[in-house]
Amino acid sequence: MAVYYADSSALVKRHAYEPGSAWVKTLLDPVTNHTIITARISVVEVISALNRKKRMSEINISEYRLMATDFRAIFINEYQIIEFADSIYEHACLLLETHKLRAYDSIQLASALFASKIVQASGASPLTFLAGDIDLRTAAQAEGLIVDDPQVHAP
Repeated sequence: MAVYYADSSALVKRHAYEPGSAWVKTLLDPVTNHTIITARISVVEVISALNRKKRMSEINISEYRLMATDFRAIFINEYQIIEFADSIYEHACLLLETHKLRAYDSIQLASALFASKIVQASGASPLTFLAGDIDLRTAAQAEGLIVDDPQVHAP
């Protein structure tokens, strides 16, 4: 059993086909007993990504509804959620001053770093940060996280 922090780019691959989807689906499958952590804002980002796919005609409205409903149920029932607390907000602002990050990516990274401290304090193996964005992975590595890119596991 491993611990993963999945940003929205990894989570969307569980619901919509993208490079790396098969790997993400296997990794996040509940039978693996992996712990999956993500930020509350991932809901907004995943729903945004699914809507973008709908607007670009990559998926139709029925597929969108099914994917969005499935995502929301899994989000609530299978993931450990990091809430957007003041300490996360403050750390995200500092990360923006240090790294080349977009706003939501800084929140994802601050949330992952918060989760990593909790995981380390529990004595568990370090968490692995899953993200598709190279700037986000670079910043996460610079902050001491183990990172993996789901897209490199594409068939």
